[in-house]
Amino acid sequence: MAFSDFHQIQYILFITILLMYLTCLIGNITVIFLVKTETSLHSPMYFFISLFAALEIVFVSVTVPNLLANLITGNKSISFTGCFAQLYAFSALGETECCLLAIMAFDRHLAINSPLHYTIIMNHTFCLLLASLPWIVGFIISFIPTIFTAWLEFCGPNEINHFFCDFAPLQNLACSDPFISNVVTSLAAIVTVVIPFVIIAGFYIQIIVTVISKMNSSESKHKAFSTCSSHLIVSSLFYGTAMIVYIRPKANHYDKFLALTYTVLIPLVNPFVYTLRNRIVKDSLGKSLRCFVRNFHYNFL
Repeated sequence: MAFSDFHQIQYILFITILLMYLTCLIGNITVIFLVKTETSLHSPMYFFISLFAALEIVFVSVTVPNLLANLITGNKSISFTGCFAQLYAFSALGETECCLLAIMAFDRHLAINSPLHYTIIMNHTFCLLLASLPWIVGFIISFIPTIFTAWLEFCGPNEINHFFCDFAPLQNLACSDPFISNVVTSLAAIVTVVIPFVIIAGFYIQIIVTVISKMNSSESKHKAFSTCSSHLIVSSLFYGTAMIVYIRPKANHYDKFLALTYTVLIPLVNPFVYTLRNRIVKDSLGKSLRCFVRNFHYNFL
């Protein structure tokens, strides 16, 4: 059903969400390009940021193109198989994102609390291992509530009051009792959303203690906080909305508006948070733009 109740603003929603989607893609692709091409960004922190940007591109592409088609065309249907494929992909990628944010917090914690051992510990092999772990956890754990939801009997209403197939709207359509499916969904959310959030909070408490108690100069404190602030903002935005929706999987009328926040708005904001608040990335972006302008002027003018 998406936003069918708002007939008069369907085209406005379409244009707005399309522009947000395109901006999100361009912003995250730019981050990946900068990290790949600029040698000053070849470090574990920026490797995880580029991986996060790639994940965001896939994450938004699971739901937003279908939403755009829903808004602009009269066809609002989705097959049973397609619905559960979207459900699994969306939940797996969302849980992967939660775990990756925890890995990024660990990276910052290690860099600030153990700077002398950081380069030894965060070698190429260990970074690849850490990068693969969220994908393994996300795609395995999300499979369990997806299967429990698919096992429910669907014999009655078939209108999903959402703009994509999510757990709560589907469970509310079931003819059989969805209690076990609800519990399994909540448990999966606790493992992949709450626990990583607690881990991130623990890492940042230790980071704050270290910065305040062991760093004497204001310049060192400012540098330490500036490298962590972007990640902290992104984590707070994503976890805040995700926990509201998934810890209590009882759908209500406002869930799809909250879902717009973490499926479209936050992935749009993230590349700007990581670039505009980071001097090294801004310098690299400026350098790349100047190089592009020079090449364009040389080749075409």
